[in-house]
Amino acid sequence: MTTMTDTSNAARFREFKMPDVGEGLTEAEILKWFVKPGDTVTDGQVVCEVETAKAAVELPIPFDGVVHELRFPEGTTVDVGQVIIAVDVAPGSGDDAPVAAAPAPEPVVAPSEPEEPKGRTPVLVGYGVAESSTKRRARKGTEAAPAAASAAIQGEMNGHGPAAVAEARPLAKPPVRKLAKDLGIDLATVTPTGDGGVITREDVHAAATPAPAPAPVRTEAPVAAPIAAPAAPASVTARETRIPVKGVRKAIAQAMVGSAFTAPHVTEFVTVDVTRTMKLVAELKEDKDMAGVRVNPLLIIAKALLVAIKRNPEVNAAWDEANQEIVQKHYVNLGIAAATPRGLIVPNIKDAHEQTLPQLAASLGELVSTAREGKTSPAAMAGGTVTITNVGVFGVDTGTPILNPGESAILAVGAIKLQPWVHKGKVKPRQVTTLALSFDHRLVDGELGSKVLADVAAILEQPKRLITWA
Repeated sequence: MTTMTDTSNAARFREFKMPDVGEGLTEAEILKWFVKPGDTVTDGQVVCEVETAKAAVELPIPFDGVVHELRFPEGTTVDVGQVIIAVDVAPGSGDDAPVAAAPAPEPVVAPSEPEEPKGRTPVLVGYGVAESSTKRRARKGTEAAPAAASAAIQGEMNGHGPAAVAEARPLAKPPVRKLAKDLGIDLATVTPTGDGGVITREDVHAAATPAPAPAPVRTEAPVAAPIAAPAAPASVTARETRIPVKGVRKAIAQAMVGSAFTAPHVTEFVTVDVTRTMKLVAELKEDKDMAGVRVNPLLIIAKALLVAIKRNPEVNAAWDEANQEIVQKHYVNLGIAAATPRGLIVPNIKDAHEQTLPQLAASLGELVSTAREGKTSPAAMAGGTVTITNVGVFGVDTGTPILNPGESAILAVGAIKLQPWVHKGKVKPRQVTTLALSFDHRLVDGELGSKVLADVAAILEQPKRLITWA
């Protein structure tokens, strides 16, 4: 159910709040409005496009009417729960005063009742729920007891009062608390820099990275593609350009830092002759059973990785720091790193292990085309278990990819090149590539990681193993 708030003229005006379009997100940037004041809208009509830390999402309006007011211009970052548009659902029936001029009357609260705790606001179906930002306002003539209770609550929020003394709970949003938990940082030791003493993500990262020691440099190869931020105005001078870090680009940076400093990465490499795989790709392109789908080396590599995981299922797992458990996954949601104008995203193919080769080819094609169009949904990027990043498309031989948070392995595929290779005792030109597998050394030891990488290489060298090992 979509979040909305009626004003005192409830029968006339309805408001639409910024929903949580992904699990746990706290804000989104309005990229583009598709309507303007005076436009007629219908239930389900897309009125704007917003960008979150995960993806660009189109928002539909949940009722009919005439647009009365757009509360924020394009390029504005809005907190979840804030009203972004007001709609006149009964045009021509009365006063046209702005919706904001007539605040809704508040329900009467008995003097003995304390302020209600922060709740959860319902949002668009399938988009999850978000913490409500609505707070009860003080009213004239309020009894002393409620005022005292409100003052006590406010005192606790500001770090004073008996509850604060007992719990000493630092102020931070849920995503920041989760980040601190993932990095093993005690929020009580973090110095807040946010308004009102709120701890920000930057504060947590600062606590996790002792200054002035430089952070280790790791390369997530697909990020080498030019990154654009259309909605973020850049500051350009004769000698430099400054681009605000926000949206997907900001989320990438935070996720990669969190992963690099949380999971102990190990990367192994193998160079393999894939001449037979390239011949198989050429044959499959002419196969009538593969008609209508795109066939390329990535398809065979993806299938090879799925077979390797089936032979070594322990690699398909995640580390649960809070419960000190290794979570074995009995399904494979195969992530494919994709460079887009908004940055690197990793949508995944759900239950890829159950798909036939034609089905996997169709899924890969749909995933890539959706990513290029900028239409990848947050749900499509959630729940990945293992990832492939194809740096070879940029002509790069190999890389040391960083794990996606919550995953234990990522395979980097280098460029396939014609090289001299010893084949059947003679030096011949062969199609050769280099594979790199990064894995979380907390749950994947060198033996397991080596087996997985060796299996993928063996299949690409002799693709008939897709049949004998499947």
